[in-house]
Amino acid sequence: MAKLRVAHIITQLELGGAQRNTLYTIAHLDPARFEPCLMSGPGGLLDEEAKSSGVPFFVISTLVRPIRPVKDIRALIALYRHLRHLQPDIVHTHSSKAGILGRFAAYVAGVPVIIHTFHGFGFTPRQNKLLKYLLIRVEKFCSLLSTHLVFVSRENRQEAGTLGIGPGKASSLIRSGISLQGPPSSTIRREAGIPENAWVVTSVGNFKPQKNPMDLARTAVGVLEENPEIHFLFVGDGELRPAVESWVRGQPHSENIHFLGWRRDIPEILAASNVFILTSLWEGLPRALVEAFAVKLPAICYAVDGVKEIVDDGKNGYLIIPGDVETAKRRILELKNKPLEAQEMGRRGYELIRSEFDIDLMVRQQEELYDKLFSDVPLKEYYKPHGSLNPS
Repeated sequence: MAKLRVAHIITQLELGGAQRNTLYTIAHLDPARFEPCLMSGPGGLLDEEAKSSGVPFFVISTLVRPIRPVKDIRALIALYRHLRHLQPDIVHTHSSKAGILGRFAAYVAGVPVIIHTFHGFGFTPRQNKLLKYLLIRVEKFCSLLSTHLVFVSRENRQEAGTLGIGPGKASSLIRSGISLQGPPSSTIRREAGIPENAWVVTSVGNFKPQKNPMDLARTAVGVLEENPEIHFLFVGDGELRPAVESWVRGQPHSENIHFLGWRRDIPEILAASNVFILTSLWEGLPRALVEAFAVKLPAICYAVDGVKEIVDDGKNGYLIIPGDVETAKRRILELKNKPLEAQEMGRRGYELIRSEFDIDLMVRQQEELYDKLFSDVPLKEYYKPHGSLNPS
C-alpha cells in the first residue's frame, strides 16, 4: 500500500502548544505509512526546528497572522499552487488563518481529505462585534469544505455546535498531548537567584490580551505585599510585556518577579515550581496547564473555556472568576500555608491527565483518523501521482 501524503498547514511556528504539537506529529507519524510535509508562514521561533526535523518544510512568505487582504489572497494562491503540485492525500490545518486559507486552497486543489483542528477560535469575546460575526460566518463556510473537524477541548466542541459551525459534520476530540516523562532537573532557581526553599509561582504564556498579563502582575504584587519571600516566574513574551514589566518595576518587592522571556525548558521550570497560575480571558485547552499537572503542580486559573474542563475547583486547583485578582492572591497564600494540601492537589492533577494527554497517544489517534478518512474516499484510482516534496 502506498504511503499517505499528509500536508500540515499552520499560520506561524510560534512557541505555542499547537505549533509544538504539530512539529511533534509530523516527526513521529509512522514513516512506513505516512509521508508528511509542513507549510507555515515565516518568522516563527520554531522555524529552525522545523527545518531540522527531516520533514519537508515549505515557507509561505505571505501567510501572516493579522488580516491583510492583499497578502491573504497571495497566500491563498501560494497554498493552492503548492497543493496542486504536491497532490497530498490529506491536508490537516491548524490555527485560524491557516485553517481558513488552507482549507479553501485544499478544496479548490481537489485534496480528497481535509481536516481542521480547532486549538481555539480566531474570534474572541472582546473583538469588534462585526468582525466577530464575519469570522464566525467564515468558519461556518470553511466547515462545509472540511471532511472532518478535530477539537482539543469539549468546551470548544460545544461552542462550535452552539454557533452552528460544522452542523452534522463528523468531529473528534483529540487532546493536545505532552510528554509524560519526568523532566530533568532545572537550574532556574540558581539562574534567577531564588533560594532553594522559596515558594515559586509560575505562569507561562504570551504577553497578549488573551493571556491578560496585567492581572497576573497585579496578583503577584498583591501576594508579595503580604509575603515578600514568595517568587514569581513569568515565562513568555509579546506586545504587552514592556508595559507590564514597567508597571511591575515600580512596585514593592519587584525583584521577586522574574521575567524570563521565551524558554525551551518549560517542563523543567514548572518542575522547579510550587504552583501554576493562569489569568487568561479565553482559551482552547492550554498546553502549559497540562504540563503543570504533568509535574504535579496545583493550578490557580481563571474559569474560562477548556480550563474548566480539567481544573476541578478545590480538587486539583482553584477556579477564579475572571478579573478577581483578590481571590487569586488569597488562593496562592492559602496553598503556601498548606503545603501538604498543595501536593495532594498536584497529585490529583497528574492522575487526571496521564491517561488522556500523552503526546504519543495524540499521534496514534491522528494516524487512525487519517487511515479511516482516506479509506472512505471513493475512486482512489483517479488521483494523480504525488509531486516532488523538495521545498526548493
